[in-house]
Amino acid sequence: MRISRIAWLLGVTTLAIVVTGCANTIYLLANAPTVFGSYDRHINLAYGEGPRQRLDVYAPRNAHNRPIVIFWYGGSWKHGNKANYRFVGAALAARGFVTVLPDYRLRPAVTFPAFCEDAAHALAWVEEHAAEFGGDPHRIVLMGHSAGAHIAAFIAYNHAFVEKAGARPQDIVGLVGLSGPYALVTDTRELRATFPVPYTEKDWQPLAFVDAKAPPTLLLHGLSDKEVEPEQSVKLRDALVANHVRVEMHLYPHGRHGDTIAPFALLARQRSPAYEDSVAFIESVTRSDPSP
Repeated sequence: MRISRIAWLLGVTTLAIVVTGCANTIYLLANAPTVFGSYDRHINLAYGEGPRQRLDVYAPRNAHNRPIVIFWYGGSWKHGNKANYRFVGAALAARGFVTVLPDYRLRPAVTFPAFCEDAAHALAWVEEHAAEFGGDPHRIVLMGHSAGAHIAAFIAYNHAFVEKAGARPQDIVGLVGLSGPYALVTDTRELRATFPVPYTEKDWQPLAFVDAKAPPTLLLHGLSDKEVEPEQSVKLRDALVANHVRVEMHLYPHGRHGDTIAPFALLARQRSPAYEDSVAFIESVTRSDPSP
């Protein structure tokens, strides 16, 4: 499909606002093209008892034993809604992946580790119900943007935490981190409220849980990201390399914080290669003979 320059510019403007959560009306523009997608959407499925413990599933039509991607959105652990990220579910379902978008509890109602506990329980739910939507419970890729990338990485690397929730860490075959804070330090009042004592960096940093059993990882970051510095991805990359874990990292010149998630929307696909880079990695780790 050829997108006119006017439509592309609209997409650039639209998604620049979408990823910062400035206006709900902008999400409508980002999600409008997804209405006609060739997938089945199952919304507000409960993985827990709380109102924020709900998830949506985007399943390709006639899916059978397809790889699964679980995506957590960002929002500084204090705002966000899965419905606003329909464009992510639609984009991944279009490439043959059963895609799950969970909501999770947010500040100020909860603090760490509650949102990570929700993520682990969502993973356990997906493993149990995968076949109902044509998914393979043993080929799950975790994915997230910004705070969601922190959550996804925490679950991917903290095996004991996942097992405590009744999930199986061996089912996680890959991680895609988009502009995530993996070596997070609480250098602001807001972060200290989100990650309060008695917890320390060793408790909340995904970096602290990296070992030789970590799943293959793709890290995408913009070099002009002012919200989460690209050094966060570099530190995680170095830790994975030190443990002989497969890791790929793409640092996009002039890329900003939203340039790793915006291209999942059709109108903003040209902002960066993040969508195609993510799909290529997911395909490589979910095929029966994963690429080295």
